[in-house]
Amino acid sequence: MKKTILMLFLFSASLLFSQDIFFEAVDNPNDDGCAIQLRWDASNISSTKMNIERKDDGGEASLVQKVDKAEGEYMDGEDIKPSIEYVYCFSAWDENDQLIEKVESVVFAKAQWFNSEKISLLILALIITAAILFFIYSAKSGKELYIRKIAGLESIDESVGRATEMGRPILFIPGILDLDDMQTIAGLTILGKVAHKAAEYDAEIIVPVCRSMVLSTAKEVVKEAYLKAGRPDAYNPDSVFYLTDDQFGYVAGVDGIIMREKPAANFLMGAFYAESLILAETGFASGAIQTAGTAMPSQLPFFVVACDYTLIGEELFAASAYLSKEPNQLGSLKGQDLGKALFVILLAIGIVLEISGVHFLKDFLTVY
Repeated sequence: MKKTILMLFLFSASLLFSQDIFFEAVDNPNDDGCAIQLRWDASNISSTKMNIERKDDGGEASLVQKVDKAEGEYMDGEDIKPSIEYVYCFSAWDENDQLIEKVESVVFAKAQWFNSEKISLLILALIITAAILFFIYSAKSGKELYIRKIAGLESIDESVGRATEMGRPILFIPGILDLDDMQTIAGLTILGKVAHKAAEYDAEIIVPVCRSMVLSTAKEVVKEAYLKAGRPDAYNPDSVFYLTDDQFGYVAGVDGIIMREKPAANFLMGAFYAESLILAETGFASGAIQTAGTAMPSQLPFFVVACDYTLIGEELFAASAYLSKEPNQLGSLKGQDLGKALFVILLAIGIVLEISGVHFLKDFLTVY
């Protein structure tokens, strides 16, 4: 019995070591289970044609790749499904089309829960999440969280007060995009604050819009602002109205309102494109105090030049927390700021290490 086992072992070992082709198929790590890595080394044989074929359970073999190099690797991502057994076959022929050797490898594709190469991003996300929860808890506990002053938002009282003194209306433009854009939502948040102040000071507010959904939302925002100010009777449903969906048709309509009504304060809060300069220049020519805010980098220079105050990028999105002082929003804002600061610090450390000695460190880790 022992002799038989020994002979079988020696026979298997002889078959193993008699193979002149190395070939393996392994699951591609850190993916969704839709790719297989293939590696081969056929440098010990002289072959004129080499192919890699694949078949799954009950399926017929299909050509995956024609091999033109004796050594190499290939990523098979064609119709690979997780948890299915695939059999890969590497075949080599000589110049007379005689099969030299055929090697098979069985593999299962697996989907990973997360990419292990991005552990650093996971750690950073956990730190930011912890910071947000900590600051939300602090805000709810009554601790005052510091947020730097944003001049464009601090100027709301000044602009509305000037309009009241001059007996002229306030014009608010919530951008030209629909409610699916975050800039529009941020603009409508600021509209609530402006409308509340207008109700308190008994100033007229004009809100022309170019989207039907924005029209309905803006009406409710202004109506709620007048209700909170204790003056629901002063709310005028016609103060929020629809012009047109056409970009430059809307701009022409708003410019006409500026020239006819001569508003004392203009607010341009939301997403803007080529119409930004036209609106800002017309408002500047009318002599109004102008406060603008957008996250469109290409339009910010026009607002900076033609407006008195400009909310740049994320200042527009921070307006909701800045104006409402709501603990959840304040904590989220502070936590995200901490995350950005941490990211900048880590980036700076990485740059310093790259310049000063990271290559030496990599060589050291490779050797040891």
